[in-house]
Amino acid sequence: MIRRANISEVTDIITISKACAQHMIDKGIYQWNEDYPSREHYERDIARDELFVLVHDDKITGTIVISTYMDEEYKAVQWIAPNGNNVYIHRLSVHPENQGKGHAQELMAFVEDYAKTNNFSSVRLDTFSQNKRNQKFYETRGYQKLDNIYFPQQSKHPFHCYELPL
Repeated sequence: MIRRANISEVTDIITISKACAQHMIDKGIYQWNEDYPSREHYERDIARDELFVLVHDDKITGTIVISTYMDEEYKAVQWIAPNGNNVYIHRLSVHPENQGKGHAQELMAFVEDYAKTNNFSSVRLDTFSQNKRNQKFYETRGYQKLDNIYFPQQSKHPFHCYELPL
């Protein structure tokens, strides 16, 4: 089941994101760190009604943010669909002990269905240029790789922007 997150679940959500960050670091992928994602990010996501959780066996196993807010870094990107009627995906996470079970696919299918049902023109996201597994994941789903953006507080390496026109 996928549903909107509750503020009382932020500690569990942070536990998942920290486990994911450590899992990536162990593989030499420095995409997330001790500063990102933060409690403040998740609290803001919940306040905006943008944070969703994946629940299996009464336990949160993954998260995803579905936002209509275009971050400043995205404004220079040459997107496929016109700006203004798009959703942006942030902070997709599946606890490492649940990875490889189709949970990320389930979250992305939910987002894509949500976007189609609500008549959005595309789904947009970014992923770390050093995370080849994520790139393959999105490209297999039909997302098109576009421009690079930078988040210097996270890494000197770029993040690739992707879009799925609907």
